[in-house]
Amino acid sequence: MKSELPKVVTRGKKRVGRGYGSGIGGHTSGRGMKGQKSRRKIGVLFEGVKVKKSLLRRLPLRRGKDKFQAKSKPVIIKLGHLNLLKEGGRVNIESLVKAGIVVKEDAEKYGVKILGNGSLERKLVVQVPTSGSAARQIEKAGGKIEY
Repeated sequence: MKSELPKVVTRGKKRVGRGYGSGIGGHTSGRGMKGQKSRRKIGVLFEGVKVKKSLLRRLPLRRGKDKFQAKSKPVIIKLGHLNLLKEGGRVNIESLVKAGIVVKEDAEKYGVKILGNGSLERKLVVQVPTSGSAARQIEKAGGKIEY
């Protein structure tokens, strides 16, 4: 009779430092004989001897809670790509995703901005942020900006 239990593929993590009966180590438990790493855990920011400048010294000086967070920039769209949309249509995140110009997750997370690269041949109602040159070209083509 075959068991109906699923086959276990991954092995459990070996528990070191739990006595001689554990099968690994004994008094050193795989940590070697002496030294800093055999006695305690080393901090994340520790970088050994002073050969190179530490990570914290290499990062730019910024203030506040989010000093280690990367600043997110909006997804950039060239003005020429808006020619894929139909005449008189609205330009918002939903229409850009539907046309395949931007990825939905990125657009919702970072936002969208239209820059003035390329030329526009259609009248469009734009409802997303634009640069100054893009706004001039949209109005020149007969479109409108409602942001």
